[in-house]
Amino acid sequence: LSVTLARGAREMLSRGVLVRRLGAIENLGAMDVLCSDKTGTLTLGTMTLAAAVDGNGVASARVLRCAGLNAWFESGLVNPLDAAIKVATPDPAVTEPGLVSKLDEVPYDFERRRLTVVVLHADGSREMLTKGAIEETLGACTTERSAGGIVAMDHDRRLAVHALCEDRLAAGYRLLAVASRAVPVQAAYSARDESDLCFEGLLLFEDPPRPDAGAVIAELQRLGVQLKILTGDHRLVALHAARQVGMPEPRTLVGRDIDAMDDLELRRAVDEVGLYAQIDPQQKERIVRALRAAGHVVGYLGDGINDAPSLRAADVGVSVEGAVDVARESADFVLLSRDLDVLRRGVLLGRTTFANTMKYVLATISANFGNMLSMAVASAFMPFLPLLAKQILLNNLLSDLPSLAISTDRVDAASIDQPQRWRIDQIRRFMIVFGLVSSVFDLLTFGVLYWLTDGDEAAFRTGWFIESLLTEVGVLLVIRTRLRPWRSRPSVALAVSTLLVVTTALLLPWTALGRWFSLVPVAPAVLLTVLGIVLAYLAASEFTKAGFQRWVESPVRR
Repeated sequence: LSVTLARGAREMLSRGVLVRRLGAIENLGAMDVLCSDKTGTLTLGTMTLAAAVDGNGVASARVLRCAGLNAWFESGLVNPLDAAIKVATPDPAVTEPGLVSKLDEVPYDFERRRLTVVVLHADGSREMLTKGAIEETLGACTTERSAGGIVAMDHDRRLAVHALCEDRLAAGYRLLAVASRAVPVQAAYSARDESDLCFEGLLLFEDPPRPDAGAVIAELQRLGVQLKILTGDHRLVALHAARQVGMPEPRTLVGRDIDAMDDLELRRAVDEVGLYAQIDPQQKERIVRALRAAGHVVGYLGDGINDAPSLRAADVGVSVEGAVDVARESADFVLLSRDLDVLRRGVLLGRTTFANTMKYVLATISANFGNMLSMAVASAFMPFLPLLAKQILLNNLLSDLPSLAISTDRVDAASIDQPQRWRIDQIRRFMIVFGLVSSVFDLLTFGVLYWLTDGDEAAFRTGWFIESLLTEVGVLLVIRTRLRPWRSRPSVALAVSTLLVVTTALLLPWTALGRWFSLVPVAPAVLLTVLGIVLAYLAASEFTKAGFQRWVESPVRR
């Protein structure tokens, strides 16, 4: 299992996916829901400031200056919106040295959803400059700056500003509101001072959609992976982005809707909702947990500090190169480029690794169960042990060679076109069904060998050693594919290792090493009979495989 997972990790690294936890590869193959932010996933993640306008939608140099001072003087974590503002505005420390300086700052938080700096102008006046989410910032404003000066912000003006915002949001712009007010001299300023603000205007940001996002999303859906968008952006902005990449009109929930739901209501709703907008980090984590509680294997793609809880809560945490340290440390995988198609390739490789893992598990567990049952039954009536301990160890050692080569094996398209997950009930049934088939042929071999060898212990053990080893490596070629074995070619490594083991099993009794393991040459009749039983067993296993697959895939079983 470790070899298979390690090879899968190496292959994924060559395709741009760094694996930080080997065990998560199987979860990636089983993932059927991917939660992701809009920015950088559906869009290019290159935020640009498109315009700065007043409450009437007219370009405003005053709004741009207030936003620039706020962005340049803030000392919190760098974010794409502030970076875009800095690109569009000059650094006051360079263009206005000594004319304006920072006095204090009220950092951003997810309750207020605003950030404020207090500046000192050359004339000695102090001004509070605030930018933030529309609702929260407008809610703190009582006046508005207009062409005629500062006027009261009455109900009609609020409706007009909201209408302007709705229009720009529907066009796909991300908005921030800007406000200000003169403040008195005091030692420090806090969120309590963010009141009676004057609304200055709006900042409009744009982030173009990825050219290939629509095709990748459609391919993920074909592979059985639903994309759920979890974003702090406004609902209309997120809907616009979803439409641009060809996503069907998804059902939407916003943060206040989620707060109104208990865990059971949210669990019932998550299957139908494709877009979650205006949500905070705690709500993101709650959505991830609700999806898992609803029976999904959930992946989460994030790159920020506030994504860390959701990355840990998900079955599959995915971050990107360039993400903050805590996000990368919380993730199971790191994409070496911010590209959904890299993740799609990772999903396919995860399913390939999982499929090869299952080949080994099914072959080994059924063979072990069958051999255990055969030995137990044989010990009840045979006068000697069917195999010595050192012969059992040699058998296991030789059969491990093809098992290791499974990590290189080809996988049928049908095994990776849908999410695959551990089904212990099916594994148990497979073990019992194929173990019993193996035991039937083992017991048949016991009877035939005992008769052909006249009860000679060494010849009997040699015959069953050959039969046991050939059936164990041969059945792997049968159950490694849903198709007929001759229609699905094994990898070169698996084919060569299988041929090597078969050759070793047939020649070993005629060598000095074989004698050390108490193996002896057997009569041609014994060898041919053993080979006939092996072929019959493989044919019976192929017949059983077809019936088992029909039973597992039947509508009743589903």
